[in-house]
Amino acid sequence: MYKRKIYNRLRQWKSESNGTTALMIEGARRVGKSTIAEEFAKNEYRSYILIDWQKAPQAVRDSFRNNLNHLDTLFMDLSVYYGVRLYERDTLFIFDEVQLFPFARSAVKQLVADGRYDFMETGSLISIKKNVENILIPSEEESVSMFPMDFEEFLWARGEELLADAIRQSFADRQAMSPLLDNKAERLFREYMLVGGMPQAIERYLETSDMGNVDRVKRQILRLYAQDIEKYGGDSKERVKRIFDEIPGQLSKHEKKFTLSSLGENAREREYGDAFFWLDESFLINRCMNATDPHVGLRLHQEDSTMKCYMGDTGLLVTQVFADRAYTSNELYRDILFGKLEVNEGMLVENAIAQQFRASGHRLFFYSRYSRQAEDRMEIDFLLIGEYSNAAMKARVCPVEVKSTKRYKTTSLDKFKNKFDSRVGMQYVLHPRPMRVEGDRLYLPLYMAHCL
Repeated sequence: MYKRKIYNRLRQWKSESNGTTALMIEGARRVGKSTIAEEFAKNEYRSYILIDWQKAPQAVRDSFRNNLNHLDTLFMDLSVYYGVRLYERDTLFIFDEVQLFPFARSAVKQLVADGRYDFMETGSLISIKKNVENILIPSEEESVSMFPMDFEEFLWARGEELLADAIRQSFADRQAMSPLLDNKAERLFREYMLVGGMPQAIERYLETSDMGNVDRVKRQILRLYAQDIEKYGGDSKERVKRIFDEIPGQLSKHEKKFTLSSLGENAREREYGDAFFWLDESFLINRCMNATDPHVGLRLHQEDSTMKCYMGDTGLLVTQVFADRAYTSNELYRDILFGKLEVNEGMLVENAIAQQFRASGHRLFFYSRYSRQAEDRMEIDFLLIGEYSNAAMKARVCPVEVKSTKRYKTTSLDKFKNKFDSRVGMQYVLHPRPMRVEGDRLYLPLYMAHCL
């Protein structure tokens, strides 16, 4: 069991809710939802019952349907069937993969109102039409999103807690780490980009140190996602598949904006809207929307027709790039790691940064402006919102530029600051170099993205 940041969020829910709500853990398949829920139950409760709706027999489903108005009978059935003694206010029920039995999700209202036990749900594709038809979503349900492991969690898994702490301290102090630690962190971040943040992939890497073996795990996950698209994609499944397959090609472009014409000469946004929604709700992609007029309320100025689509996990993106091969060897991965094989590193770096931001709770926005006049033409990779010390700690827009090479210019960032001066807070450049501070512009090594 790897240390995950979401664990503290689960503890907060238990303490603050005190049985008045159930908690839904949403996320893509194989990000570790079931594992963290069961680990939490073992550590924080006297007993627990995990009901995996993929395996639960029909008799368990029937008991839910028949005894929802007779909870004493329902709890007796579950206690005896699963061989677990129940303790009032100290037993947790986990409804695993609850989208496979939506009735259990709708039953949360009565179960929470009863007040004797706590309830947690895990699920993927939770908001897809097929999984919410004919049920009432309970208002007593809170939700928390779970993403693949970020770089800091990757370091924890590798036993590099001291390096993780040093990175946090360096960021807080605004002081660059020593060359020894900087080089080590940079090398591990490159490893992380290739392995990715899926727990199974990381586990295989730690067991074997063989990227080829890791690639096999990632291919299995991608096959699982393809099966989900086929099974749950409904009328949009062909369009969903086209978008998902097209992501590497779109990210390899200089501007990285998703161009619908690549899907077909007559492709239109209204035809593909449901497909993008499906991929977003399934956590397979991280959409980054264009904010046309950057203010603190970025969503108020969101342009739905202009977006960038990142893969939910950069390790999966790497495997998808080489999908034309039946197998990607450890040697090929090592050549990429040490810069011996030419690959679009900018695509991987920007995807990895987007992954860190989503895991940190940020919605993804960027700023793009085309103009015939060069001084107005600019592209900002990401826009974050943060408190700004030079504005009495009021929230300001924080532009972020991502650089994959050590030689670069910050022309767009300079233009953005000049154009929106009073709205702009700290500016960030993420690059493969040590930290340095220049006024209200902070140059950070790529491995510090999770600190923002």
